[in-house]
This record gives sequence, structure tokens and C-alpha cells, in this order.
Amino acid sequence: MKVLVATRSAHKLREIRGILRGLAGVELVSPEGLGLVYDPSEEGIEAFETFEENALAKAHWFHERSGLPALADDSGLEVDLLDGAPGVHSKRFAPQSDPTNAQDRDTLNNEHLLTLLGDAPLAERTARFVCVAVLVDGTREPLVARGEAPGLILGRPRGRDGFGYDPLFFDPDSGRTFAELSGEEKAARGHRGKAFREMSGLIREFVVPGDHG
Repeated sequence: MKVLVATRSAHKLREIRGILRGLAGVELVSPEGLGLVYDPSEEGIEAFETFEENALAKAHWFHERSGLPALADDSGLEVDLLDGAPGVHSKRFAPQSDPTNAQDRDTLNNEHLLTLLGDAPLAERTARFVCVAVLVDGTREPLVARGEAPGLILGRPRGRDGFGYDPLFFDPDSGRTFAELSGEEKAARGHRGKAFREMSGLIREFVVPGDHG
């Protein structure tokens, strides 16, 4: 069956496809692959206060417009010194952030995070990445999976890969930031990999190849 991955992020799409590549009977397609052009109203979909609510809203939005099962996630960074911020506001954390320009947005968000943390010692800069993935197909209750990855926020970026807060997010087990990990390593250790591996198991429980076209 075809499943629409409800994201406009090429980085995220590549990551999800890599994690789910062994899922038999499922063809993952992008909005662009279906000819679903960008709608500015998409920026207002994730207006809720939990990752699960945002992921569900996004999955329902894309399912209604495509007629296909829609797989969506909402993810973000929770920093303990900031009482869990940026949380669901991770994408639009910096006041001057432009949601349509991913590269500039990431730079501004990272700079804003470092400004707020100031000179706090590394041991106090504890944080976690959180991802909640959902699948909506309109015929049954949504499937929901969650993954978390603990780490620390460095005082300066390291690494050239990844996106978002990856250059600042230090994984103690590997001794590297998420931007220094290979795609395979990040999928194994990261929040999105954990959530989508759990989702893969949930999908296997009910998917019959050939459903939905």
C-alpha cells in the first residue's frame, strides 16, 4: 500500500525512508511525489501544546487531501534548564525565525538556544529529543509511537550533517553530536529512529499489502 509521509523536509523524508526501508508491502511517497503543492496554511497545522496532538493534526490534514494513509511526526528538543523549552515550538523558537527558510531558521534557532543557556556548565545542559509518530488512515484508530534520545547541549555547534539542533546536541554514548553521526548511527540512536521502529512494528500488525492501492 502507498503511505504518504506528511513532511516537506527532505532531510526528514530521507531519514524516515531509511528507517522504514525494510517494511514490506508499504510504498512511502512524498507530498511532492503526489503533486500536492505547498499550501501556506500548512504552517498553522501544528498549533497544539503536545507532540502527539501536532502529529495527529498533520496526519489528518494530509490524509484528507490525499486520500492515502498519512504518516506524520512531530518532534522537538526539550531542555531542562529551560523548563522543557523549546518543546513543540522547536521549529519556530527564535523570535525572528522564518519557517519557510530551513537553513536560516536552524541557524537562528541554534543561536537563540545558546543565548538563553548562556554560560551554564555542560553538566547542567541536559536535554532530550522527543519524537511522536502517528499513522492515520481514516478507517481505524490512529497508530501512535514515541521515541526519546537523551543528551547535552554544547556551547558551540559541531558536525556538518543532520539538521535543526543536531550540531548542538551531544550524545554521551557515542561522544559525538547528532550532526557528527552517520545516517545509520543517528537512526539507531535517535528519537526519530526509535519512534519509527516502534511504528514499523505497529504497521506490520495490520497492514495487508494491496490495501489502499
